[in-house]
Amino acid sequence: MASIKILLRNKPNKEGQYPVVLKIIKERQIKVITLGISCLKKDWDAANSQFKKSEKNHIQRNRVLLKKKEEALKIIDNFYLDEIDFTLNQFEEKFRGRKSSKITVSQFWLEKIDDFNTAGRTSNAKVYKDVYNSFYKFSKNKSLVFREITPNSLDKYETFLRGNNNSNGGIGIKMRTIRALYNYAIKSGIVDVKYYPFNDFKISKFKAKGIKKALRREDMRLMENVDTTKYPHLTNTRNYLVFSYYMGGMNFIDIMKLKWSNIEGEVIHYTRSKTKGRFKVKMLEPVKQIINYYKNQNRASDYVFPILLKDELTPMQIENRKHKTLRRYNKQLKEIAKIQGLSENVTSYVIRHSFATNLKFAGISSDLIGQSMGHTDVSITNSYLKEFDDEVIDNAMKKLLEEPQFQYAS
Repeated sequence: MASIKILLRNKPNKEGQYPVVLKIIKERQIKVITLGISCLKKDWDAANSQFKKSEKNHIQRNRVLLKKKEEALKIIDNFYLDEIDFTLNQFEEKFRGRKSSKITVSQFWLEKIDDFNTAGRTSNAKVYKDVYNSFYKFSKNKSLVFREITPNSLDKYETFLRGNNNSNGGIGIKMRTIRALYNYAIKSGIVDVKYYPFNDFKISKFKAKGIKKALRREDMRLMENVDTTKYPHLTNTRNYLVFSYYMGGMNFIDIMKLKWSNIEGEVIHYTRSKTKGRFKVKMLEPVKQIINYYKNQNRASDYVFPILLKDELTPMQIENRKHKTLRRYNKQLKEIAKIQGLSENVTSYVIRHSFATNLKFAGISSDLIGQSMGHTDVSITNSYLKEFDDEVIDNAMKKLLEEPQFQYAS
């Protein structure tokens, strides 16, 4: 944690006065920043880091010092809230406001990507990099500053994206990323809030209206029962889909990072990567069988599944491995669906949504389903629930094997 203090410099200036400085210490590194104020040593209260009453206009000058200290603390708080492992030079730039009017969108954007990578938030970094590449295919103006991003320019970017066959969902992701970047820039003092373009340019219009796909219970049975003796290369993919489904629609990243230490008896404890929610899930029989299958392999690894092949990996290495393995997983899910005669475009998301849908058909409440999936709002859960004809709903299975027992860890 960084700390700050206001004090006098040891050496006087040409007028014989001592400059007042802000001293910041972070991880044993020190930077001293002059505040443009000075006084005689006899007029300085070192114990309270303020001017004594003997200093002319001491009340007003102490207010200035207090404001400077509050500004410094706010900058530090914002760095920590954004999970940025900042340098003392970065702090000084923000404190002095050197870059506020000169920094370009491109410069700030690339700095934000670096900040995400430094903080281990590699998924965020990848999204920001992808949108950066898209935006500058459109703009081609690396000298663009934030106040030049207007509702009109965003309209033109939208037209460009539609001309390149981007869906509403894809356009929405790009626009939300630019909005988040703009908000970071406002918070950092790069641009004044009066230039904010998203009051007039509405992102809500890009909200996807399509229904997320899910597999009926009988189709999930077909996916589960693929003959891995005939198709041995699909064994891991089959196991991952079954594990995800019966673990409450567990995300692939959480499956990938699951460790043997997360298992206690018949209960699996884990922290969801996306929301940081902590869960403990009682294992159903299909999950037990998969756990035993990998336990019998006796691999020298902390991880349950043979995805992360080393125990000590950087966040970037984990992200790269996830990207490569998830792509293969989705490809092989489609292969299983084809083998089993299913026409659906099956992906890891379809497996996750199928869990929610089939529990809903079994009479389980949206609240419980949402809790099991780590949703923070029932409306999110409802967006995952597939709409079927009334006749199909009436004939839906009464129960999904047995009712899963989900709860937040205490």
